[in-house]
Amino acid sequence: MNLKTIFALNAFAAALAGCGSNGDVNIDASKASDDNSTVINNPDVSDPIVDANPCASYAVDGTTFKGSFDGADCVYLAKFADLDKPITSDITLAEIPGVHLFKGSLMIGKNYSSDADLAAAGITQGGDAATLTIEPGVTVAFESKDNYLVINRGAQIMAKGTALNPITITAKSDIEGNVAFDDVSQWGGMIINGFGITNKCDYGDYAIDDAAITTSNCHVEAEGKSGVGTTHYGGANNADSSGVLEYFIVKHTGAEVGAGNELNGISFDAVGSGTSVNYLQAYSTYDDGIEMFGGAVNINHYVALYVRDDSIDIDEGYQGTIDHALVIHSQDNGNRCVESDGIGSYSSKTEEFKQKLISQGLNSRATIKNLTCITSGVEQGTHDPSQGIRAREAHFLTLENALVTSAYAADSDPAEKDATHNFCFNLNNAEDQAAAQSGDLSVKGSIFVCQDLTSGKSLPNDTTVEAWLSADASNQLFQADTEDAGIDLNADNLAILDGFYSLPIADMKINGNVTTATPVNTDYIGAVTKTSDWTQDWTFGLHDGEPLWFN
Repeated sequence: MNLKTIFALNAFAAALAGCGSNGDVNIDASKASDDNSTVINNPDVSDPIVDANPCASYAVDGTTFKGSFDGADCVYLAKFADLDKPITSDITLAEIPGVHLFKGSLMIGKNYSSDADLAAAGITQGGDAATLTIEPGVTVAFESKDNYLVINRGAQIMAKGTALNPITITAKSDIEGNVAFDDVSQWGGMIINGFGITNKCDYGDYAIDDAAITTSNCHVEAEGKSGVGTTHYGGANNADSSGVLEYFIVKHTGAEVGAGNELNGISFDAVGSGTSVNYLQAYSTYDDGIEMFGGAVNINHYVALYVRDDSIDIDEGYQGTIDHALVIHSQDNGNRCVESDGIGSYSSKTEEFKQKLISQGLNSRATIKNLTCITSGVEQGTHDPSQGIRAREAHFLTLENALVTSAYAADSDPAEKDATHNFCFNLNNAEDQAAAQSGDLSVKGSIFVCQDLTSGKSLPNDTTVEAWLSADASNQLFQADTEDAGIDLNADNLAILDGFYSLPIADMKINGNVTTATPVNTDYIGAVTKTSDWTQDWTFGLHDGEPLWFN
């Protein structure tokens, strides 16, 4: 038992001691109350010692609903919260010796699918509806693979952990120790719905930077269950706030909650830049680690470990910045470090429509900087091959200080492979290739070391993707043959990483020479260095548990 648990138990015991004579307290579960006019601990599981119960509670029409406390854990039945029972009052999940266990899904705030319903409810922005507060050090667990967490438009989550007391959202099976380190789909995942801009909605002739931009009937259906589980996102406020996530971890996500509908670690659905996201981890997820459907939320210091699909997925006109991102695929799984799309439902749109969105700046224009992407080189995992960065469907990406490599991969004969299965960088569509030529898509201060360096057709002026990347002197590319000593990071031929840490620029060697790559506004390339390790203390799986496969 760790010290934090011991202290918490002692504090609880002291609280109980103050409730009875001589410090003796006898709890008789047979006297649990069924009186719905008073305090109800999960309407048929009650604890008569209300004052000693630290579980979350809320009131509706004179009835108070409260979790049931067993001295360690707080348990919340589906009668406390579920998709058909969204919580519309502020609630707090306090630090306790054990976990907050939900038997149903947790939805904060009601879902509204029309302008009229939103107006009638007085909900126009984050903060107008309920707030879920999660205290530092709290672990939340969901019992079933059917369960997931939703923060609806107008609602907020205030989850501000610390490096020594991060907040973790996971599954009951994980808490019980019944999962392997890389198991996925133990619960659904997390959805945050915001009022930000998504190019699945109609903004008329407004440009993205027009302060008067507006839209109507912008209610895009989010991933999740149908029926009572249906929720919506979208609006015209890219500065909207859905709250705070800080030192926050989601683990073992991606269960199929509907036919063909596996959730991500966290879906940021049109989430605005007023939302603060710092020190975030997605660990062992079936689908994407994080996916941004429009909006402009900024994410600072992000770790994606053992994500089976895309560790960072961008779509629908996302405009934010992702700064300091460490992505590590598992040895035998993982798709792309970054999958970035510019226009929602791209393949169904006309060229005229696409060009109009681009002229308005409504296509995705993300900035990703200080990225380390370590792929495994696996040709076929759960989804697609392990690959680096793909910009497609009119995503005008700005990439700075990225280190993308498959140099750790222990692979089979390259001659037996698809020539582009393990690329470092891909430009996939004509709009992206044209943007690279015009300067609307840029890559600077980056290192690419892969078996298959690039893929995608040439730019309109016939420059290849590889030649375009190399034309900027701040970048450096090196083709690492998996049958070659180029994969040996202890050899003189190639030295770019020490584990997952970026080496100092002066110590980096590519093709036997000190790297010529030049970082932008930093003194290193990649996400993290050994001398400035922001992953210490709070992350899961990097410094503890199962050793990283390339170590």
